[in-house]
Amino acid sequence: MSQSGSNERIELEEITQQILDEARRQGATAAEAESSVEDGYSTTVRMGEVETIEHHRDRGMGVTVYFEQRKGTASSSDFSTASIRSAVRAACDIARYTEEDSYAGLADPEQLATEFPDLELEHFWEVGVEESAEVAMACEQAALERDSRIVNSEGGSVSSHRSIRVYGNSHGFLASHSGTSHGISCSVVARESSSTDSSAMQRDYWHSSACDPELLESPEEIGRVAAQRTVDRLGARKVGSCQAPVLFAAPVASGLLGHLLAAIRGGSIYRKASFLVDRLGEPLFPQFVTISEHPYLKWGAASAAFDSEGAATRDNEFVRDGVLSSYLLNSYSGRRLGMETTGNGGGVRNLRISHGELNLAGLLKEMGEGFLVTELMGQGVNTITGDYSRGAAGFWVKGGEIAYPVEEVTIAGKLQEMFSQLVAVGSDRDRRGNIQSGSILLERMSIAGE
Repeated sequence: MSQSGSNERIELEEITQQILDEARRQGATAAEAESSVEDGYSTTVRMGEVETIEHHRDRGMGVTVYFEQRKGTASSSDFSTASIRSAVRAACDIARYTEEDSYAGLADPEQLATEFPDLELEHFWEVGVEESAEVAMACEQAALERDSRIVNSEGGSVSSHRSIRVYGNSHGFLASHSGTSHGISCSVVARESSSTDSSAMQRDYWHSSACDPELLESPEEIGRVAAQRTVDRLGARKVGSCQAPVLFAAPVASGLLGHLLAAIRGGSIYRKASFLVDRLGEPLFPQFVTISEHPYLKWGAASAAFDSEGAATRDNEFVRDGVLSSYLLNSYSGRRLGMETTGNGGGVRNLRISHGELNLAGLLKEMGEGFLVTELMGQGVNTITGDYSRGAAGFWVKGGEIAYPVEEVTIAGKLQEMFSQLVAVGSDRDRRGNIQSGSILLERMSIAGE
């Protein structure tokens, strides 16, 4: 951590402790607080011209107080002593008038993190704002020069951010978490050279993100991939309605795992608002599937030694050998269900799914004929019933090879059936983001087209 970052961390620790002390002074029986600072920039260019340069600096603090089992919360972006006192007073006023909740309270002391290894999450990028415009232009230019059918650009962008967060509670816990995130992206538009019809246009994009700029793809490669993905979509058409195998390409396959997480989240389970209520210990996927999280990965997109309430994170297996083996719990939902927290206050960290040896090309051959999905649209997923219906685009596959691009179709099914009919997970893991998966092949789904 840089000297300025170290100074900010110390300042945030002092502010967080001040909030806790003020909560005690105002009569709270327990309290938790956090304070954070985030700064950085984002630069966007379009058609070789700088379009926007934005500097970001956000800071905030929040406090939750407990009067026995009554809870109140308040927040502010002002770190002054007067503002801290006012925020704590507001939280205390709320708590005094709320109904008691026997499950409310801090994480149990024995659950709090005690070890804080260096996960190497903070890596500064020497590219300044002026240089970032050059990087974005290089990315866009590589896309424009890739193919004569690239006729327009929605822009190239570069971003770089750093954040520091401090959490503390009245059990005596006080710890910080810091990290950086950097990204490069490009989006372009293509049209067949022989067509003047705007409806024949297609757009697509590509991006790279990492906490360490050394792990980013080159801007030129990002531009070339964005261009190739775009021209590959030219000539897209609908297909006839049918039932067929569906292969989710790795960049969209992670969404299926996201739906699983939503269904096993503790809040959904204790509210009986999930199709997976009372399904612990039951087969959900084929036996070769294990889905786990790894919060201690170095350079991980969501690595952390403690969760949003200070509980120690740990490696968890939510699906083991195809069987649903754990819910996703914080302290509150754990108490509601008669279980312990899984260290998932604030969500999951670095989720992975087991995979086989086939890459995307191998999975296409395994599928033979069916629909390769590369883009999903809409929000037609109901994790209460398991109903799944979303707009999709991609490619029709015949004989294990891509035959032609497809658009304006809808794929539908039941999540419980989709999970159980998972045929294979590819080795082509998309390494961007918190939830990472290879391409996922499903036995069949309903496809609504012409």
